Amino acid sequence: MPASPESAETGHDQVLGFTVPGRNARGRVVRMGPVLERILGAHAYPAAIRHLLAEALVLTVLMGSLLKDEESQLTVQAQTEGGIVDLLVCDYRAGEVRGYVRHDAERLSALGANPSLYALFGKGYLAITFDLAATGQRYQGIVPLEGDSLAAACESYFAQSEQVPTLIRVGIRSTAQASVAGGLLVQHLPDGEEGRERLHVRMDHPDWEHVAVIAGSLRHDELVDSDLSLEAVLWRLFHDEREVRIDPGAVLERGCRCSVDYYQGVLSRFAAADLDEMRDETGTISVDCAFCSKVFAIPV
Repeated sequence: MPASPESAETGHDQVLGFTVPGRNARGRVVRMGPVLERILGAHAYPAAIRHLLAEALVLTVLMGSLLKDEESQLTVQAQTEGGIVDLLVCDYRAGEVRGYVRHDAERLSALGANPSLYALFGKGYLAITFDLAATGQRYQGIVPLEGDSLAAACESYFAQSEQVPTLIRVGIRSTAQASVAGGLLVQHLPDGEEGRERLHVRMDHPDWEHVAVIAGSLRHDELVDSDLSLEAVLWRLFHDEREVRIDPGAVLERGCRCSVDYYQGVLSRFAAADLDEMRDETGTISVDCAFCSKVFAIPV
């Protein structure tokens, strides 16, 4: 790791992977800027929903970038019955990220400026789904939406579904001009060295306790500080370690995959009678993409 890289590029819309071999730890750090604004700007979200979606997008990138195969996809989805937010969905694939929130604006307006996670969702669940391109397999973990943040729910997912000790930090800064969000994910490697027990069964492993204390000292303002590069964030945390390996990851893009061809393919699976009901007087079918808010006129 370079010494004190304070003047390096800020790393907006980029993921940085890292490992700390001496502590059997790995992680990801990300800072989102223009791509975050493009996603949030697709809808006139109120401040509380912008904040919620920004956190969800950072978490999706942190977890999705752990996938080894670039064509694999991670989807994060939160749903409730009767909650003010009844649907939140984000996904990540090969550096492309997108997200959308559906909510009850009238009920939200009665909550005040900083509603809690429970106030937004009530009794809800977070589903994390991995679609693996190499094998075609899909697996999913579901955890209750409990605690103070979506990040806490994701930590619970790794502890319960994968038994991998995980610490996640997310910082968000919003102004009238722009929003910036950053995040750090660090884990104990799931496998021990040959001849040792699997590390994931030791939630109190001394190496993990050491890494968790150091990573937990990271402040939210450091995650969103444009004058502080991602490399500098890691240097501040782990400069006393013997070795830290840096792996520049994907450059992020807004990944909405909507197109006329895509929707034509979807509609081709509907029965003719159903398509007739969807057509307007010009013979086209209008499809509204929830992710990017574009309306597509599909000739079918």
